[in-house]
Amino acid sequence: MMLLKYRKYKKVLIYTADVLIIFLAFVFSNLLLREWSVPLADKGTFLLYVVVIPLMYVLVFHTIGLYQSLWTVAGYYDYKNVVLANVLAGVILLVLNFAVMKGTLSFAAIVMASMMILLGTLAVRMYFRIYRRLLLEKMPKHREELPGIKKVLIIGAGQAAAMILKEIRHHQELMMHVVGLVDDSDYKQGSRIAGFKVLGRTKDLPKLVEEFEVDEILFAIPSLPHEERRHVLEVAKTTKAKLKTLPGIYEMVDKGINLSSIRDVEISDLLGRKEIKLNNDKIAEYISGKTVLVTGGGGSIGSELCRQIASLSPKKLIILDIYENNAYEIENELKRKYPDLNLLTLIASVRDQKKIDRIFKKEKPETVFHAAAHKHVPLMETSPEEAIKNNVFGTLHVALAARNFGAERFILISTDKAVNPTNIMGASKRLCEMIVQTLDADSEETDFVAVRFGNVLGSNGSVIPLFKEQIKNGGPVTLTHKEIVRYFMTIPEAVQLVLQAGSYAQGGEIFVLDMGDPVKIYDLAENLIRLSGYEPHTDIEIKITGLRPGEKLYEELLMAEEGLEKTPNDLIYIGRPNGFDKESLKETLMMLKEKVQDEEVSSKMVKELVGSIVKTYTPDLR
Repeated sequence: MMLLKYRKYKKVLIYTADVLIIFLAFVFSNLLLREWSVPLADKGTFLLYVVVIPLMYVLVFHTIGLYQSLWTVAGYYDYKNVVLANVLAGVILLVLNFAVMKGTLSFAAIVMASMMILLGTLAVRMYFRIYRRLLLEKMPKHREELPGIKKVLIIGAGQAAAMILKEIRHHQELMMHVVGLVDDSDYKQGSRIAGFKVLGRTKDLPKLVEEFEVDEILFAIPSLPHEERRHVLEVAKTTKAKLKTLPGIYEMVDKGINLSSIRDVEISDLLGRKEIKLNNDKIAEYISGKTVLVTGGGGSIGSELCRQIASLSPKKLIILDIYENNAYEIENELKRKYPDLNLLTLIASVRDQKKIDRIFKKEKPETVFHAAAHKHVPLMETSPEEAIKNNVFGTLHVALAARNFGAERFILISTDKAVNPTNIMGASKRLCEMIVQTLDADSEETDFVAVRFGNVLGSNGSVIPLFKEQIKNGGPVTLTHKEIVRYFMTIPEAVQLVLQAGSYAQGGEIFVLDMGDPVKIYDLAENLIRLSGYEPHTDIEIKITGLRPGEKLYEELLMAEEGLEKTPNDLIYIGRPNGFDKESLKETLMMLKEKVQDEEVSSKMVKELVGSIVKTYTPDLR
């Protein structure tokens, strides 16, 4: 109630205080300089001190905007304006005194009074901010014992932690009680930040969580390198506390630090991958000012390609997808974010060769990213002809159109499952790579390349969303084998490297992305359960179901005969094209096309025929 009254009368109080401060400043300055003689003996002097000078100061203060500021939340620029207004008013008074008032006031009196007014007006305005802070911090004793209070331990004792502590202090409705901080810096041990003590180091986290009954651990070192970040989070996740984090330093630059920046720790935070460094000028050479087509533009990889391409100012971006809902979502997102983007969304199937040709003939795309594909291994095992129709002949249709209508660059999104494939999906993608290499050998205008990488976190149908759904439903979390391992990368990381690899294209290359260290899926499942606030095997069961048809224990990114060549980016390599009979490929593809269109063809026949083309494919003919 008292705070509401202050809000209502605050402006009147500030006006009154300013006038009183100005009057008293000149009275006291004259008293001091005239050895305590009374300066208000005549009517003219009285009017000067009580009316003229205060009115002039108040007009200047009003012009500068001092009476429009919210002093309860004032900052540097508000206080800077107070200083500016006082200096300006003092200068104006000096000019008036010697030009109009014939030196009625001494120079020393004006300077001394101006200093008093500056200190007084600053003090009045700082009072409101200090009063608000004291009012907000006035909480019951033993606040941590109140029902609903979350006890928080912060990792990091730097600038980010200080800003978060400030936010928590100002938003007590969040019911967060900070018990302290941890930091590995020697000189910060035992010190205090904003009144909160640094209690120890990373290694002390388990002990501190138990001692202070911590509910949440907040990671607040956005600039920490990924490898060190992973180490800290690995220690933190061994505790029972829920893990939260601030995003990385680059996102913090864009969005700043506040409570809305805090998010749950994700599996990607535990991967500890290297920071990706891109040559954006090189990427812009084949994107900026070009007409770019992305097939499968509504999918996980395709939509992220569209996002990153849109930021590079293409002449035109064409999203092509058969699934209208996904295409509609990414179209709306890009329109909101890039209102000036020349964007065209087309619903079409890469299986429809005539439609693809019409699109290329009309739009003349210069750069093509081919991401459209069937990717689900078990589903394709039971419908191999669909994998061939969509992946193999869809790629052939788009690639031929790119060549026939003068595209400069064609980039195929491939997969590590194309290496020594044990399933039809992987074999179909290897066939796609062979098509790209064959067409490149026959093409003078278009550079055809493929980019091969492993699993991406959070993509449609990947293991992470499946695990999250199973945890949400109380378990069990199912995986096919305890020893199964996979390479993982985030979708934005993968797309950044795809764009960079495309800039190195000379024609015929298979670019291989460095996926980091392989991840054991069993460990991934345990980590995800812990990050969700449960204990694996106690709260959530992990169930082994057995390998599915066509599934490997581990994936490879390169065939033995391909070898590796370096590129300017240490996360991108080139697999040397291995030899295969290109003429024979063309003939076999025609035969394969007839077979998959034959209603009588069996899955076994399709797999056998693909196996005769892709020599490294070992089909499951059960």
